[in-house]
Amino acid sequence: MFKVLASVVLFAAAAFFAACSGAQPTAENANVAAEPTPLANAADYTDANLALADGVRVLENGETERAIEILNRAVEINPDLAEAYFRLGIAHSLIEFRDQMAAEDRVEPTETPANSKEKPAKPQSVLAFEKAVEAYKKLIDANAEDHNAYYNLGRSYNKLNEDEDAARALRQAVKLNPDDTEYQQELGAVLIKLAKYSEAVGVLKKSLEFDADNIEALELLEKAEAGQKRVSFTVMPGDDKRNSNSNANAAPNTKPDVDDTKPPANTAKPPEPRPTRPPQTPPPAANRPRSN
Repeated sequence: MFKVLASVVLFAAAAFFAACSGAQPTAENANVAAEPTPLANAADYTDANLALADGVRVLENGETERAIEILNRAVEINPDLAEAYFRLGIAHSLIEFRDQMAAEDRVEPTETPANSKEKPAKPQSVLAFEKAVEAYKKLIDANAEDHNAYYNLGRSYNKLNEDEDAARALRQAVKLNPDDTEYQQELGAVLIKLAKYSEAVGVLKKSLEFDADNIEALELLEKAEAGQKRVSFTVMPGDDKRNSNSNANAAPNTKPDVDDTKPPANTAKPPEPRPTRPPQTPPPAANRPRSN
């Protein structure tokens, strides 16, 4: 009787734990179940923020063309949605890079005639990043303390290779929020592009104070320090002092500017004519000395 009762208890306990393990999904399964499915048609979206969220998720899953459709719908609903333009720029960049690689693999790639006067059309990625710049500027006009808008404005300029504008926007983002390691890192990367290595070293060291294990920031710091050393080797010790002394001792240039495009006037006197001598006639043949 005791054995039977023990078997029943064990069976009931096993059934209970099995039911519990089946009824309670893991955190990973819960997240998967909670993740919404993008709408079948991009035109069905009526909320710009929802379209942005789904477009970003689809883009991260590698469905680039599908992401472009959804993100285009997002900016159609809200033309001032800056992040949607930025994500569109990234998506179009991926498509353009893929097409470029495919074109290089062709046996006979098509080329634009050399005598063509037509300017090539801007890539879709450039147009999207330009729209992002405009949208982020509007956010800054509405709130000059929006450091995140400055940060993303700098990133957009960086994608357009407008490095001076990118550095200016990122400096402002760092000024408004100096404790953000991503702001510091992005600014350091742009400063390296501008060959402003000394400033980049300081910024990246500051970034590593907040995140010492940031591998990307460490790699950027190595590049900045290497560039700083290259620049220092171009100026030998004492060159600045010698150059300054030579410039100080040099006599000031008091001569007026000369127009080098005009030939110099010929002020030299013409040579005097030399007196001409009458031609000498050779002596008669009989009187000529003979050679031995």
